[in-house]
Amino acid sequence: MTEGEPPDGAEPEPADDTEVATDADSEVSDPEVPPDVRKYDRFKKIEGGTYDRANDFLRDRTYVTAREWAIARLCADFRTETGVEMTKIGENLPELVPFMTDTYTPQAVNQARAAFEEKVRKSGATFLYGAMSDFFTAEELDDVMYEATEVAKFLLEVEGVDLAVEEELEAEDRISEVMREVQEHSAALRHDEVCCPECGTEFEPGTEQ
Repeated sequence: MTEGEPPDGAEPEPADDTEVATDADSEVSDPEVPPDVRKYDRFKKIEGGTYDRANDFLRDRTYVTAREWAIARLCADFRTETGVEMTKIGENLPELVPFMTDTYTPQAVNQARAAFEEKVRKSGATFLYGAMSDFFTAEELDDVMYEATEVAKFLLEVEGVDLAVEEELEAEDRISEVMREVQEHSAALRHDEVCCPECGTEFEPGTEQ
């Protein structure tokens, strides 16, 4: 931030609940905004929303914060052959993301991106352990994946991604298929028997199915 960077994992206080300026207003008030920043059109579906509202939604459904989500998205979008344009992201953060009200230093941008990546890795390990450890039935895993997929799709749509119904259904089918394979293979790892004691699926010990 311009002053007093947030510590790792902490959230900057939103300035107020006033409406965020439109693209046209930004161009008039600050002609120094880079052209690619002015053209950036993600997050427009929540223009005028506050940081607190976005953060509450994410905290209820994920382990990442609004700050980490937005900056991770920006780091992916403003990546060049030589690296991420962290200075550009930090200096133009309020113009890029409607619910962000302050600028960030490159160090704060990098810190938020690193926090996002760490949480995704830990969440992935937690979920995969739950899926492999016989805590859920196949049907319960389907429910977990359905809920997770719905949240993920919503976040993508907020970012401005248009998902066709056919693509959504295909993705859900592929995810369900993968999770069934994960459960079957994990059962083979947990049991020495040639068949799973729950579903009767036969395995050849020491070989991949």
